[in-house]
Amino acid sequence: MRQKKIKGLDKTKMQELEAITSPLKLKLEGTIHLEVGSGKGQFISSLANDNKDINYVALERNMDVCYRISQKKQEQQIKNLTVILDDSANILEYLEPNSVDLIYLNFSDPWPKDRHHKRRLTYYSFLELYLKLLKKDGVIQFRTDHESFFNDSITYISKYFDIFQKDFDYQSDKYYTEYEIKRIEKGNLYQLKARVKNV
Repeated sequence: MRQKKIKGLDKTKMQELEAITSPLKLKLEGTIHLEVGSGKGQFISSLANDNKDINYVALERNMDVCYRISQKKQEQQIKNLTVILDDSANILEYLEPNSVDLIYLNFSDPWPKDRHHKRRLTYYSFLELYLKLLKKDGVIQFRTDHESFFNDSITYISKYFDIFQKDFDYQSDKYYTEYEIKRIEKGNLYQLKARVKNV
């Protein structure tokens, strides 16, 4: 989905909204939940508002939508949400290895063509990155509306994680993305949860 460009937006304006725009090791203690590809931030800001004892990190590479997350954080005065403007490949520049309890992957691009599968956020190379971030009992939660992407992701994820939930007709709860709201009535949603394998 193409996002509307915000006139005059740059990294300086992002920083004014307390978004992190260059590598910086975060000083976070306790439980950490990371959303990779946070869009406009409806999902993670709602979670952060309801769970003040958890540190939430929103990672988004599109500046225009990352701006919307930062706006929500400021307007709602969400103290336990950190917003990062960067690509997922660079996340270890911000978070320590073995520090994250849960990673959310919500409605990322399914990259349906075979030649593009390596770009999927559930592909092996990304999963290896998540393994470095997650604690030994860390969890991934993956949600999509794309059936073949979901089925392929089961194959990818099962190599490194023990899948303990597979839902082929997921019913949205009160924590949902902006995209999810538009898709609820248009077909099945899929969700899985998986835990790091103990090897």
